Amino acid sequence: MNPPRTTKTRHRQAPQGSVGRDHASLAERVAAELRRGILTRRFRPGERLIEEALSEELGVSRIPIREALRVLATEGLVEVEPRRGAAVANVTPEIARDMVEVRATLEGLNARLAARHRESTIVGELRQVLAEGNRAARSGDVDDLVRLNGAFHDKLAEAGRNTILWDIMRSLRERTALVFAANSTQRARQDWAEHASILSAVIDGDEELASMLASRHVRRAADSAFAAAADRPGREP
Repeated sequence: MNPPRTTKTRHRQAPQGSVGRDHASLAERVAAELRRGILTRRFRPGERLIEEALSEELGVSRIPIREALRVLATEGLVEVEPRRGAAVANVTPEIARDMVEVRATLEGLNARLAARHRESTIVGELRQVLAEGNRAARSGDVDDLVRLNGAFHDKLAEAGRNTILWDIMRSLRERTALVFAANSTQRARQDWAEHASILSAVIDGDEELASMLASRHVRRAADSAFAAAADRPGREP
């Protein structure tokens, strides 16, 4: 009699690294949601970000929440302290003004480079963002205003075609986002009118004008944010 045949069970192998990718994308989505909440002022400066509460609110485990908070801490939007946990960063007036001074200078340099290169593909993309931004300014949609403002400045940085400047500006833009968060709706139409003027100078190849307008845009937006903060005693700059 022949011995009974044994059947080997074959386990289907998951694509290599798929779990890691899914987990990473979940943490990224959580970070994006929390970032939007901070920049639209749903979470206020100094407000504690409690992992358990956020986990319940967003319907995810605490692991991606914890990873997202680490990401936001590297961007300067969140502060994490031992035994106290995470809280929305509270930028002092002195640091805010220092960051604005540097950002205004770098935005001016980048706009100058963008006008020098006048990359047609990126200019077309900037026109599209500008049109969407103007619509958002008229509707007052805070989420769209925050997203499109970031998109405009990212595309303008890309138009400068300087990778070192791009990296520095991306980090600085993330850190200054808290300073300008209060401007989302209050200054929306003026912001997008200034964006239009900057883009027009870039298209014309006018380096001096593009640089001046970009630097002035940052300083004017900062002045508006600081003035709004002065009307909120005990609040952030």
